[in-house]
Order: sequence, then C-alpha cells, then structure tokens
Amino acid sequence: MPESFEAQRDDDARDALERILATEEAHAGVRVFGGRAVALQDDATAFGGERDGEQFDREERAALRRVGGLSTELADVTEVEYRQVRLENVVLIGVYTPSESLEDAENSLRELAALAETAGAVVLDGVLQRRPHPDPATYLGRGKVQELADIVAALGADTVVADTELSPSQRRALEDAVKVKVIDRTAVILDIFSQHAKSREGKAQVELAQLEYLLPRLRGWGESMSRQAGGQAAGGQGMGSRGPGETKIELDRRRIHSRMAKLRKQIKGFAPAREAKRANRDRFQVPAVAIAGYTNAGKSSLLNRITRAGVLVENTLFATLDPTVRRSRTPDGRLFTIADTVGFVRNLPHQLVEAFRSTLEEVASSDLVLHVVDGSHPDPASQIATVRDVLGEAGARDVPELIVFTKGDLVDADRRLLLRGLEPDSVFVSARTGEGLEELLEEIGRRLPLPDVELDVLIPYDRGDLVTLAHDRGRVLETHYEEGGTRMRVQASEAVAHQLESAAATAR
Repeated sequence: MPESFEAQRDDDARDALERILATEEAHAGVRVFGGRAVALQDDATAFGGERDGEQFDREERAALRRVGGLSTELADVTEVEYRQVRLENVVLIGVYTPSESLEDAENSLRELAALAETAGAVVLDGVLQRRPHPDPATYLGRGKVQELADIVAALGADTVVADTELSPSQRRALEDAVKVKVIDRTAVILDIFSQHAKSREGKAQVELAQLEYLLPRLRGWGESMSRQAGGQAAGGQGMGSRGPGETKIELDRRRIHSRMAKLRKQIKGFAPAREAKRANRDRFQVPAVAIAGYTNAGKSSLLNRITRAGVLVENTLFATLDPTVRRSRTPDGRLFTIADTVGFVRNLPHQLVEAFRSTLEEVASSDLVLHVVDGSHPDPASQIATVRDVLGEAGARDVPELIVFTKGDLVDADRRLLLRGLEPDSVFVSARTGEGLEELLEEIGRRLPLPDVELDVLIPYDRGDLVTLAHDRGRVLETHYEEGGTRMRVQASEAVAHQLESAAATAR
C-alpha cells in the first residue's frame, strides 16, 4: 500500500506541470510553465559514472528527508505570528514586465521550482502574469489573487512562493487572500542555506543573513503590542514609571540587533585563521585558483575530478557552502591551490552576499578564477552575467577569468559553436568523462603568473630537498647532471631563488 501511494504521488507531481501547459490558453494574461525544473537534471544524467572521492556527506544528508502530507500547520496561517519556513506542496507565482522576455521569465520560474525542490517541496503549479509592474498591494493584482486562491484550494497546496522578494505588506495581503503560507524567493534560498550549512562560520553567516531578512518583517498583535517597561519602573515606583514604555516587538528588534552584533563579531574572529593560511601560501609564492560559478553548474564535480577531493556532489542547488581548498599541479610541475566556493543564483539575496563576503575573499585574493558555466543550460549568458555581477560586488572584478563550460558530454557540436561565439577563449570539459581536463590544466598553467627570477644553480647531490623545492615552488627549465651535482635553470620567486643560491654557495 505505501509503495502504490508513493508511486501515485510521484505520477501526480510529474503530470501536474504537463497539465499546466494544456490549460495555459484558458488563462488570459497568465502564462504557466511545464516540465521539470531545468536547473535540476535527473540523477542518471547528472551521475553517469562513479563519483570521484568518497561521498560520506551525501549519505548523511540523505538520512533525513521531509515527508509530504504530515503538515500540522493551521488552516488559516494568519492565526500564528512566527512560522518556520517548512515547504511541502507549493504553487509558484511570478510577474514579468513587457520589457522582459517570456523565455527569461519562464527560466526564472523553473529555477524557483528547482530551489523549492531542493528545500524539500513538491511543486504543484506555476503561474506567470504579464503586468506593467507588480501590484504594490498584492503583487499579482486583485483579480489574479482570487484566481490564485482557487488554484491553491483545488490543489490542496500548503505554500505559495513568489519569484521575487515580497514586501511585508504584500506578503500579509496575499496570506489573507489565499489562506496559506506565503513566502518569497529570498526565504527559500535562506532556508536551503540553513539546511546545508555545516561549519561554525557557515552557520554564523547564514544566521546573520536570516536575522537581517527577518528584522523588517517582525509583526505582532495582542500582547505583542502591549506597553511594557523594565526594572523598578514596572512596579510604578517613581521616575521611569510614566510614559509609553517599550513594546514587546521593540524588545524583539533590540534582541535581534544584539544577536546580529554578536554574529558579526564572531564572523570577524574567523578572519585571522583565513589570513594566516593565505599568508602561508603567499610566503611560498603558491599561485591560487578559485572555482566560481552558478549553482549546480558542476564546480564541486570539477574539483573532485582534478584533485580527488571527495567534496559533496549532489543534484541540488547550493549543495556545498563552505569553501574547500586543495592543491594540484600544472603540466610543467608547478604547484597551485584550487578552491571551491559557494554557488551563485540570479537575484541572490543581498543579505547572503554581505554575510558570505568573508568566504568570497578567497576569490578576490586568487590569481585566476575558473568561471564554471553549465554548457547544457538554456540561458548560459544570463548565468555568466549574474556571476560576474556578484564577483564584482565581492571585489574580484579585476581577477583574470577563464570560462569553463562543463557537462560537455551533454553538449552537441552546434551548441558548442554557439557557446564558443559567446565566449571565444573558453574551455569545454566533462567531469563525467574526463574530456578537456588536460586542456584545462594546460590553460591554467599558461594563465598563472610565472616566477619573476631566473637563475642557474648547481645543487649538490646530497641536497635532494632543494631539487624538490625547485620543482614544487618554481619552474624548472633545464636540468643537467655534472660531477659536482645537479645543474638547474629555474624560474622562481625571490624567496625560493635566495634559498637555492644560499645553499649552492654554502656547498661551494
């Protein structure tokens, strides 16, 4: 019985979006979308071969799943003051203006569907409305809000998700009309980050972003709006006992401000450890490469393929939040570090950009950014523009960039011509098949800064550590074996060159 129930529910979820397309002509001024969210692929496509490295985090994350149909939410959500963002069956809504194309609006709504799926929801329906501008009161307008209420009631949805950041008044007005929970795109992204954050710094950054989002949306009634005072003033004793006092909602705001100040101080305390690691790399003149790009573009898969890092790879958005740094070598033997960073998405909440600014410093301090783009995505140009905007906000606009189109096994020849026209100096790779990885490493070697000192040094045979140092920290151009030792022509940094010359002089 449970198996047939699960199968029936999955069939209903798959057929829902197909049914939407069949009824789109019946909705004047409304366009709905169909098909699985393009930001998420089926697992057979995403993971055709064995994954690189161990995936212990994947098993841990899969151990806890949300179960639909077990909601204990009140029928009228306006009866409760604070609600946890817990998604089950959702209906998506969006508004696009005449200056926007329908294709862009549909891609944005499909991406919102992928975000909702990642957060644990089942997408039942999606509605797009074309308006000169969103309605300032109810976002969709009075007539379409009533139509949305009918859709929610017919489908038995628990939540409505808007493809924008709603104002507190818009959210409250929509909830009063549809009688279910209404959240926006920002709340979904914050919920995903809250689920996936694991490190102390990541959890602190997410909590700070959530509090910044919650602060202007506090509301209360009844006792929450009553007058309050503190200390002896509460007993009516002399000065301080007169006047309006402090309301509970003001007390909540003050506590949130205090908590935010504590989190900012805590996040600032993580900076010395990061700076020490970077200083160690700078001292040895180790070049740094950062992987950046749209979420679910294949950044972690690429890192695993290059370094066997064993970073979590999952067919969801924002699967990894904490940066992972590993080391690798160029084809000519030079050592460099490569770092995986948090993914980006269109309309990324500014609270997250601010909270994760310390994490994005890894990109700003790198020598090269591998800008990873999903070659199979229908709109790669908008993804590239989104990532470049966020990198600019993070102070990485001047860092050299190499466009890497991933999922090359899903891209045919005609598609490659179009992508090559979009970004001529790009590289096509496939983490699944290994295609293009050698070309990528060669291109990284060409674009990394070369050591600025060239020297000819004779290293004694008993100083094999110096030969290793020359290969690890420099670029060996020539090697000859003589009676007195190994003669090498090396390009290296000033520090390494000084160390090699000092050892050679001591040996003489």
